[in-house]
Amino acid sequence: MNKWISISIIVLLIAGGGFWYYQTKQASAAPDTAQIITTTVKKGDINVQVTGSGSVTSINSTDIIAASDGEVDEVLVEVNERVEEGDELITFEDGSDPITAPHSGTITSLDIISGDRIQPSQVVGHITDYEILQTVISVDELDITSIEEGQSAEITANAFPDETFEGIVTNVAKEGTSENGVSGFNVTVQFTDPKGLLIGMSTEVMITTESKQNVLYVPIESVKVNGNEKYVTVQESASEGSDAKSTNQMVETGINDDQNIEIISGLTEGQIIQLPITISSGNQSGNGQGFRDGGGQGFPAGGGQGGPPGDGSISPGGTGRGGQ
Repeated sequence: MNKWISISIIVLLIAGGGFWYYQTKQASAAPDTAQIITTTVKKGDINVQVTGSGSVTSINSTDIIAASDGEVDEVLVEVNERVEEGDELITFEDGSDPITAPHSGTITSLDIISGDRIQPSQVVGHITDYEILQTVISVDELDITSIEEGQSAEITANAFPDETFEGIVTNVAKEGTSENGVSGFNVTVQFTDPKGLLIGMSTEVMITTESKQNVLYVPIESVKVNGNEKYVTVQESASEGSDAKSTNQMVETGINDDQNIEIISGLTEGQIIQLPITISSGNQSGNGQGFRDGGGQGFPAGGGQGGPPGDGSISPGGTGRGGQ
């Protein structure tokens, strides 16, 4: 009896092991399958922007300086008083020309009183205009050529997280400063309405260098490069009883914002296009690797569907420049 029980157990173990071995071989022999992700060609706006951090400063913040010597007769203003350009601030006993406000603003300090004797070029106070404010950001050398005076900017301040301030580029530095081998150039942006902002507040600035409205666009990673040509994989509608087919459509591209790229020609709104293919085998998956323009790494075997060997997808740059 025990002999038959032992034989039965051995048979069951052999059968179970054989089944496990068969299943394992089947799984390992299963071909890779491509998980295709699609999206559609859309129409909308593309804004190319350069960003930077800065802080709020006053455009006009100036020392009040005496032009000649003399004994002070009267100080006509007080600290924190608002004055206009040309207003008299200090008069002299001898009737010589008074010291006047160099520009409109608020008197922030006064270092002189009636009866004091002052000398030429002596600093007697300070005036700051809190109504005309600006912020200065550093833009690296790769982006500075796209910045021009008069461009619009959107500005946020940490103190007002739910508000956006408008600004205009008023100055682009002609000389840069080098740090870690990269040159940065100061760009000045003036607030059009700085209501509520205080000098010293931190800012984040987005300068719009190029903008297009109501244009066709696709995700930048969907555009692949083959030599001097760019193309997008278009998915055709599936006919009854057959799978959907795809074709490579040559396209002409325009500007990009590092996420989407303008399509000048080659596609129409609503067309279904394929995004970079993910290769799936068993319980592991990986993205097919494209390459930057001029790079040398194409899709792995079986990765790029329908494209010439060595196809690569455009890699977004750091500046959002116009395409070719």
